[in-house]
Amino acid sequence: MPAKTYKVAVIGRTGKGNYGHGLDTVWLGMENVEIVAVADENEKGLAAAATRLKPKNTYADFKQMLEKEKPQIVSVADRWLDCHHDMVIACAQAGASIFLEKPLCRTLQEADEMIAACEKHHVKCAIAHQTRYSPRLKVVKDLIGEGKLGDILELRGRGKEDTRGGGQDLMVLGTHILDLMRFVSGDARWCFSRIWQDGKKALPGDIRAGGEEMGPIQGDRLFAEYGFDNMAIGTFATQKAKDGIGSRFALHIMGSKGVIQLTTGSVAPAYFLADPSWMPGKSKVEWQEITSAGVGKPEPLKVDGGQALGNKLIAQDLIDAIEKDRQPMGSIYDGRASLEMILAVYESHKLERPVDLPLKNRKHPLGM
Repeated sequence: MPAKTYKVAVIGRTGKGNYGHGLDTVWLGMENVEIVAVADENEKGLAAAATRLKPKNTYADFKQMLEKEKPQIVSVADRWLDCHHDMVIACAQAGASIFLEKPLCRTLQEADEMIAACEKHHVKCAIAHQTRYSPRLKVVKDLIGEGKLGDILELRGRGKEDTRGGGQDLMVLGTHILDLMRFVSGDARWCFSRIWQDGKKALPGDIRAGGEEMGPIQGDRLFAEYGFDNMAIGTFATQKAKDGIGSRFALHIMGSKGVIQLTTGSVAPAYFLADPSWMPGKSKVEWQEITSAGVGKPEPLKVDGGQALGNKLIAQDLIDAIEKDRQPMGSIYDGRASLEMILAVYESHKLERPVDLPLKNRKHPLGM
């Protein structure tokens, strides 16, 4: 039997998050999809998208597009978060599954309503957390499952720590690291944090509007600690670059038998140190690269696809999830859990104590 052809539409917002990290062009060249329409409120951006994607129709209003085209899948591609809630709910009500740019949205209340709409209308929503789809991540999970790392003792993550260091880094890039923590250790059950601004404890007067319409943020430096079901302790930290941008954007998984360093991407660079002391200079053990074939083995896959490859893996998995009636590998539930870990940082700092997860406060801890 020939494969089913899916009607795909794209929602972008030129000048307001554009089309994210290639969530529009991912559908080009895929055999079992047809791009039927694109919507963009910006006239010039819509014309450029039409040239790029060659859809049958174009729209200035995404709701009109959903009503007339009745797509089965929609890329909600823009990076700005102020419309994610309304767009995802509109897609769900139209019966369309969604490929959504990260982060999920601005508040847990928005996330809850988005999930309720997807559940009510029986659609799937995949989040653009590309590392979840890396073929190397399966090897990492197998190493842990086989006991090669021993008991997981600590999870150490840091943000990109560029000019966005602090609150904005937590939201835009911390979402990847926190999602990986959950991939390794399951749900976080509590969070305790501290936030600083200009070397002093961050106060309500330091709250400001974040970029990309992400809502309020706070601090140019922060540190958060999480507790997980498997008794592991996770930490995430970020600070605004002072000595140049480093390359610490990664997750270190510290086990009783060794360490795994995991970075982000569609074929995420990963390394294993089989040393319980965690010090290669002391034990003379060297770091070994983790590839999709295993530890220290040559990589059999082409790894130069970058974001385009990651998006393709997500799109293919979303279609498979629709056909098998399962959740995507990086689902809307995972997106909400990562957002919850982010907002718990603000809730804990505000209350000056650890907070339990799931959070009782579903609104933004800093106000909207």
